Amino acid sequence: MTDSANQTDIDLTDRAVFAVWSRDLVRYRDIDPNGHVNNGAVNQFFEDGRIGLRDQRMAGVQPNLLTGFAVVNFNATYRAPISYPAEVEIGTVVLKIGGSSFHLGQGVFHEDRCAATATVIQVYFDPKTGKSNTLPDPVRSALEGAMVRA
Repeated sequence: MTDSANQTDIDLTDRAVFAVWSRDLVRYRDIDPNGHVNNGAVNQFFEDGRIGLRDQRMAGVQPNLLTGFAVVNFNATYRAPISYPAEVEIGTVVLKIGGSSFHLGQGVFHEDRCAATATVIQVYFDPKTGKSNTLPDPVRSALEGAMVRA
């Protein structure tokens, strides 16, 4: 198992820890009755960040190797409100790589503050059988390139 950093030692509110960045716009429909972006929209920003990781770091990986990822654990902490209109930046970093799974750390930033953080565990599986599968070497290499550096 590759583990270059202990997840509990990583400050996901620090922009410097992230290997991959994505951007997204706050949409009017993202606003709750209090005038803040709702948690469902923030969770969508996190998903967009994971897609950004795939698009930016796995562009050279054969497309058939990029199917069969599932989120098995997602934990978010909402730290500050975001209002409309706004643009957010989503940072994503690989925290840990296992045999068939990997852990991500993410942060959503608005202006100069961290609005939310998340940790995510994704597992790689065979879509035909539904069973977990060893991460293919090209996927593992791409993930290693986005790992947090201790």
